[in-house]
Amino acid sequence: MDENPSIQDEKDDEISLIDLFAVLLKHKLLIILVTGIAMIGVVLASIISLKLPPEKSFLPNEYTPQAEMLINDSSSASGGLSAALNASGLGSLAGLAGISAGGGSSNSALAEYLINSNTILDAIVDQFGLIEKWEIEKSPRAASRDALKKALVSDYDSSTGIFTIKFSDIDPAFACDVINFTVDILEKRFNELGIDKNKLEEQNLKENIQTAYDNIVSLQKQTQRLEQSVSNIYNPNSAPSVMLDSALLKMELSAQEQIYGQLKVQYETLKVSMASEKPVFQIVEYAEIPDRKSGPSRGKLCIIVTFAAFFISVFLAFAINAVENIKKDPEAMAKLKASKK
Repeated sequence: MDENPSIQDEKDDEISLIDLFAVLLKHKLLIILVTGIAMIGVVLASIISLKLPPEKSFLPNEYTPQAEMLINDSSSASGGLSAALNASGLGSLAGLAGISAGGGSSNSALAEYLINSNTILDAIVDQFGLIEKWEIEKSPRAASRDALKKALVSDYDSSTGIFTIKFSDIDPAFACDVINFTVDILEKRFNELGIDKNKLEEQNLKENIQTAYDNIVSLQKQTQRLEQSVSNIYNPNSAPSVMLDSALLKMELSAQEQIYGQLKVQYETLKVSMASEKPVFQIVEYAEIPDRKSGPSRGKLCIIVTFAAFFISVFLAFAINAVENIKKDPEAMAKLKASKK
């Protein structure tokens, strides 16, 4: 009577496992050597990369400082983003970047777009001479933008409203400078677009107050000169004309003082209003020079290379064993010889 098929299958599986282990044991020296050499090699490479200067190292330490900004996406008295985009002419460009110029737009999406815009990228490249620093020769402008986009990363946390910018480089001080420059230019772009109406109005009021103040000082000086000239008049016929000019100047001075007072009242009222509202764009923290590297993780690299070498050595062991079995099989060798003819 034939043996039960299930029992036979179990025996075949057992024989197969034994054969596999036999192959591994037969080529254990190969597996140990390949794995050991790879492990020692990657450890030595990691040590050498640490000893070499960062600019010459094939695996230098990278540092990634970051800056944080608070971006308000809620609609407030600061005005709608869509109106600002359309007014600034960026509506169509933002649409190409996936930002709707309609009611669904958000300030955080605009920040993401601006960070990757050519205006900001080119400003960073030119400010720090990245084309020369990175030795870009072919298509320098386009290539420098692409390289900068890879190093400059932004992220927005909708739960906290925090917008983060990170930049990676082997020089921590340089990376910190790039981040802080980017933050300043991003804030400048937000102000130029007039998205935060309160800030825009504050800036206009400051300029108008300064203009009114300068006018008051100028008019006071002119009035003083005329009053001095009146006391030194030798020609009685010119006295009425001088007196008239003095009166006109005093009227203009009084008007400018009233304007100045009204502007100051508006400015103080605006400051109270701004204190009770959340700004659209606010810098929370500038970047600091990091004293801890962000990468690469040499320990993980050593583990990955060691395991990869182990699996490759196992594959080689089975490949060598398969070749040996083919050489021992007359039928297989005959087929190979026949295929060559």
